[in-house]
Amino acid sequence: MRKAEAVLNIIEERGQRGLPLERVYRLLFLPDLYLRAYSRLYANKGAMTRGATSETVDGMSMARIETIIEALREERYRWTPVRRTYIPKKNGKLRPLGMPSWSDKLLQEVIRSILNAYYEPQFSKHSHGFRPKRGCHTALREVVDRGAGTKWFIEGDISACFDKIDHSIVLAILRERIHDNRFLRLIDGLLQAGYLEDWTFNATYSGVPQGGVVSPILSNLVLDRLDKFVENELIPSNTRGRRRKTYPPYVAMTVAAARARKRGDREMARELSKTAQRLPSRDPEDPNFRRLWYVRYADDFLLGFIGPKAEAEEIKERLARYLRDTLHLDLSMEKTLVTHARDDVARFLGYEVHCIHADDQHDPRGQRGINGRIGLRVPHHVIRAAIAKYMRGGKPTHLPQRLNDDVYSIVRLYQSEYSGIVQYYRLAYNLGKLSHFGWAAWLSLVKTLANKLRCHTSEVTRRYRTRIMTPEGSFSVLQVVVERGPKKKPLKAHFGGISLAWNLHASIGDTPTKVWSGRSELLGRLLAEECELCRSTSNIEVHHVRKLADLRGRSQWEKVMVARRRKTLVVCRSCHDGIHNGRYNGPALRKITGEPDDTETVKSGSEGRGWKSA
Repeated sequence: MRKAEAVLNIIEERGQRGLPLERVYRLLFLPDLYLRAYSRLYANKGAMTRGATSETVDGMSMARIETIIEALREERYRWTPVRRTYIPKKNGKLRPLGMPSWSDKLLQEVIRSILNAYYEPQFSKHSHGFRPKRGCHTALREVVDRGAGTKWFIEGDISACFDKIDHSIVLAILRERIHDNRFLRLIDGLLQAGYLEDWTFNATYSGVPQGGVVSPILSNLVLDRLDKFVENELIPSNTRGRRRKTYPPYVAMTVAAARARKRGDREMARELSKTAQRLPSRDPEDPNFRRLWYVRYADDFLLGFIGPKAEAEEIKERLARYLRDTLHLDLSMEKTLVTHARDDVARFLGYEVHCIHADDQHDPRGQRGINGRIGLRVPHHVIRAAIAKYMRGGKPTHLPQRLNDDVYSIVRLYQSEYSGIVQYYRLAYNLGKLSHFGWAAWLSLVKTLANKLRCHTSEVTRRYRTRIMTPEGSFSVLQVVVERGPKKKPLKAHFGGISLAWNLHASIGDTPTKVWSGRSELLGRLLAEECELCRSTSNIEVHHVRKLADLRGRSQWEKVMVARRRKTLVVCRSCHDGIHNGRYNGPALRKITGEPDDTETVKSGSEGRGWKSA
C-alpha cells in the first residue's frame, strides 16, 4: 500500500507540473495498486453484484491479482462485456446501467487511480462532479458565492452524455499527455468491450458505461475541454468594466433626501430615503459592464450572466456549437434554458436558484445586502413527493411493509430517510418548509410502532419520547435504546434531532474522503496467507457476504462472523468450498464457539486450532 501511494504521489507531481506521463503500462504490474483498489471496492454493495460472468469479490485472493498481472504482462488481457440493466429516472425514462465483472472492476480502479492522480491537479476549479473533496454542495456554494447581481441564468444539460462520448476524442485527449501505446490500447479495448442486454452481445461505438469504475474520470477528461472553452473564451469575451456606473434616479433621490434633511424636513427625508431604497444604486443596464460565471457538476452546468438577454442567448448558442462541433455532444434543448434570475428560477442539482429581491429587508448593518444575492430553495414538488410516501387519504398513516422489522430498525430507517433529504437541502433558505415532511414522517413512525406493538400512539410517545443534546441544540426526539450486556455499549436510534435553520456554512459531509495510510485490516489478514478456520497456508481466498443481516446464524461459521462483526472471512479453498456448499461445520468452528465436538470430520487442511485474531 505504501509503495502504491508513493507511485501515485509521483504521478500527481508530474500532473501538477504538466509533464507528460510515460511507461504507464508497467505500473499495472504493481500488486500494491491492486491491493489498494481491492481495499476501496470490497465494501461497496456492487462488489457482490455479478456482471456478464458469475465472478464477484467473493473468493478474492492474491492468485487473482497475479493472474490479472500475468495477462497484462503478456498483453492478452481481454475486457468482459458489461451486463446492462435499466433503472428508472425521475422523468419516467430509463437510465442504462452497466455492471462489469469483478476483475474488470479491479483493473478499472487501478487505471482510475492513475488517471485521477495525474489529471486531478489539471482539472478546472469550476468542475465539481466525481472529484475528491468536491460534490453537489461545493458546486452550490460556488453558485451562491459568485452569483450576486446575476441577471440571466443559462441552464445547461448535455443529452445522454455518458452514452454519446466519442471514443476517438477520449483517446486523443489521453494521447496528448500519456505517451504509452500499450496503455492506450488497453483503454481502447475497454471502450470497445461492448455490453450484454438480455444475454445478447451489442457492440459499443460510443460512450462509456454508466456504472463503470473508470467512466467518471473519462467523462471528466472530455468535459474538461468544455470547462477550458468557457474559462478561456466565453468568460473573457463577456467580461468587461470594473464596476457599474451609478444609477441617476437613485442619486437624485439620495441628494433630495439630504437636502430635505438639511432643511429640517425629516418626514420628507424619510420618504425620499425609502423611495431610494427601492431603486438600484448602480445602473442595471450599464452597456459597459458585463460579467459571466460558470459552475459544472458532471454533465449539468449553470452559467450566470450580467447583461442583455440577446447576449445570453448568444452564449447558449456558442456553447451548443462548441459541444456539437468539437466534442460531438448535444445540449438537451428541453433542459437548456435562459431564465430571468429575479422573476424566474433556474433548476440546478435539485435546488431552485434565483436572485433574491426584497425592498424592505436589511442585513444586520441596516443595509440592503440581501438584494441581488443568490437564494437556494427546496422545490415544492420535492416536499410533496417526500410527504406522499407517508400519507393515505390526506393523512399520515403507518407503513405495513415495515411491521416485520424490529423497533430499532424501524426508527433507523425513518431517520435515514428524513435526515437524507434534510441534509441535502441544508443550503436552502426555505429549509423550514421541510417541517411538514418531518411532521408527516413523525406521525407515520408513531403509527407504525403502535401497530407493531399493538398499543395506542400515546403509549408509543410516552415510552420513546425524550430530549437529546446535539451541537445544534436540544431536540425532542423518539429514541430507542437496545441494551447489549454489561461489556457493550447499547445501540441507540432516534428520529429527529436535526435543525431546520438556514445555514450556508453547515457541515454537511456529502463529500467524504478516505485517507489511505498503511494496510487496511482486511489486507493484513489476506497477506498473512493463513486460513482463519483451519490455519492452512495454501490457496487462500476471502469469503464475502453482501451484508451481516444476510447471516442467519444457523451455521457455526455464520455465528463466528456475526460475533466478529465481519463481512469477510479469510479461508483456504477447501473451507471456502465447504461454506458455499453448506457442509462446513467442523471442529475448528466448534472450538471457537465452545460447543462440544463430535466425530464429524473436517475438510482437508483443517486442524481445529481456532481463530486467528485480526
